[in-house]
Amino acid sequence: MSKAERTKQFIIEQTAPIFNMKGYSGTSMSDITEATGLTKGSIYGNFENKDEVAIAAFKFNVKKLQDAFSREIDKQTTFKGKLLVYPKLYSEYASLKVTKGGCPILNTATESDDTHPILKKSAERTLNYWKEKIIYFIDQGILAGEFKAKSIDTERTALTIIALIEGSVMISKLTGNLKDLSNVMLSVTKIIEDLE
Repeated sequence: MSKAERTKQFIIEQTAPIFNMKGYSGTSMSDITEATGLTKGSIYGNFENKDEVAIAAFKFNVKKLQDAFSREIDKQTTFKGKLLVYPKLYSEYASLKVTKGGCPILNTATESDDTHPILKKSAERTLNYWKEKIIYFIDQGILAGEFKAKSIDTERTALTIIALIEGSVMISKLTGNLKDLSNVMLSVTKIIEDLE
């Protein structure tokens, strides 16, 4: 990496937790300069504007989350096992310590839905990627004979799993009660078990 690339990466790594905790609107240029120890000029020398920093920070946070899940998914030998990684890891989300401030998909989608179309588009692409991944695991599980093919609406099942996960993350974050998250993950586990 060149010096410029290292500086850019440093800015992203230092600001990613701030954007995830405070949101786009709540993160000021002062927050960015304070977190990095760089001047405003240095930030703008590496990024065109705050939007670019926010999008890069979102992608960084999502990649950290996806990498944590992918490591566990890759260890599984069945498609059911791969799907069960989601409720298992989300049950332990607080101890994962992947991203400060909770799920970057939920945080960004909630804040940007009416206020920031570029961030909204990034969150939407990430959500669609996740949905397609779950659909793929279900479809492959059907082909492998792990799941019964006739009664499964794969897209509805994938969306239900995601909605339960993100909804329970929101509830547990709001209430501060991690048991709420674990309880809903039992329901997600049951949905996956019932695919057989």
